[in-house]
Amino acid sequence: MKRWLMVFALCVASTAGLASEINEAATAADPVAEKRLQGLSEELRCLVCQNQTIADSNAELAVDLRREIRGLIRAGKSDAEIIDFMVARYGDFVLYRPPVKGITLLLWGGPLALLVVGLIALQRYLRRRAARLADEAPLSADDARRADALLKESDDK
Repeated sequence: MKRWLMVFALCVASTAGLASEINEAATAADPVAEKRLQGLSEELRCLVCQNQTIADSNAELAVDLRREIRGLIRAGKSDAEIIDFMVARYGDFVLYRPPVKGITLLLWGGPLALLVVGLIALQRYLRRRAARLADEAPLSADDARRADALLKESDDK
């Protein structure tokens, strides 16, 4: 019984991959649609990987998004309509280069703000350290003699 269940599971799993390959091959047969798909896929971010476009990602969601785009291309939608559909569904984050507006300002200005804050913190630290070192008085002659005596004593042991 378990053997038949495993065979059934393998058959079901292999048909899902075959269906995806058939869909890919159907689009590849239309070079214009494939070129549009490639261009659109490079403009959209993989929501799972986040640092890859859906063209570069092999995540299941990226495959699903490419399949969705293929369907929209076959339905006769323009590139702008497809991008608008994806943004309406997933928000500006789906765009690999989100537009500069109030809600995405942190995405664009965040790295620069962190750099400025880091430089200011470093500058303050270095100034405090320099002031602390300047405040320390050098050893007096008596203290220097005592330090030398202690060093000689430790060398003799």
